[in-house]
Amino acid sequence: MTDFGRIIILSGLLVAGIAGAVQGQVQLQSIPRALHWENKPVSFSASTDGLVITAGAKTDMFRDPNVTYNTDNAPKLLFEADENFILIAAIEHPFENKWDGGALVLKTDSMHWIKFCYEKDYTGARRVVSVVTRDVSDDCNSVELSSNKVYFKMAKADNVITLYYSGDGKNWLLVRHLQFDFPKGLKAGFLAQSPTGEKCTVRFSQIHYEARKIKDPYEGN
Repeated sequence: MTDFGRIIILSGLLVAGIAGAVQGQVQLQSIPRALHWENKPVSFSASTDGLVITAGAKTDMFRDPNVTYNTDNAPKLLFEADENFILIAAIEHPFENKWDGGALVLKTDSMHWIKFCYEKDYTGARRVVSVVTRDVSDDCNSVELSSNKVYFKMAKADNVITLYYSGDGKNWLLVRHLQFDFPKGLKAGFLAQSPTGEKCTVRFSQIHYEARKIKDPYEGN
């Protein structure tokens, strides 16, 4: 059995909130504020710097440009974001079903958000995907990877958002650099989804958060 398999089993045994979940709140050592659920998961567990979230069937966050498919029912664990910040996490899941994914999320409401996702795409590939939504979603498929685990970084500097991925958590490659004027009430956090499967269990580990403006978007520091 792999380490990830053991973690999935343990997540089903742990009582929700070992890191301080009380009445829907979760505390992580690396995040300065309490996190709250938007759309509760099938199950979850939390440690000092990690989460395991299981999304149920037909869970997603997407607004189709053809306006034929609009949903925002994927479980998300969110906290109030600072004006400027850097959020990092390793994302890992077994890639069992099409569109299964784990993501970092930046959201104001169901019409204005960014989902930075590690997803099983329509070809079956493990894909870095960014979805930028202003009323409708701009869905951008980026690099294909071979590992079930990848490091993601989301940086906000005023109204500019920069997204990166890394195979080792040290050397970052730029995925997307864009301007986004969010309304007030901005939240950041973590998402799991399973649009076509029965469930998807995502592990977020090595979570790190800093309330500072990134210095060089192309260097990622």
